[in-house]
Amino acid sequence: MAQFDEVKATFWGEVRYGVEPPLTDAVVQVAERQLGVCLPTSLLEILRVQNGGVVAGLWNAFLTDVPTSWSKDHVPLDDMMGIGRDNGQLSLLDTAYLVEEWGLPSPLVLLSGDGHCWIALDYRACGKRGEPSVTCST
Repeated sequence: MAQFDEVKATFWGEVRYGVEPPLTDAVVQVAERQLGVCLPTSLLEILRVQNGGVVAGLWNAFLTDVPTSWSKDHVPLDDMMGIGRDNGQLSLLDTAYLVEEWGLPSPLVLLSGDGHCWIALDYRACGKRGEPSVTCST
């Protein structure tokens, strides 16, 4: 398994589509207040390298233990939302609306998806200040 520093250094693809402005501490504080959760340090580290966008081919799948409509062992992670409102794309800040729209459980923070499949941080077991698991909702 890859070390986090390797993942962080190679996570983002070369395409700049969906990239928000660079992440600041002030933006993180606003996002955590709006989302009502403490975001994981590892997520924030990746978003400080690039604030959302296209995921590199090496990391563009989320492995699953069960078959999905996409594959027998994964769902796509073609892109990941950043934190912001500047590029007109979906952002982690759209989580509340999307959770309600798609009837998803709460509290989740959506990272990637299109309505048919979501990859999210799941705070149901750990609480809003704990370390969330990553879940896939299809």
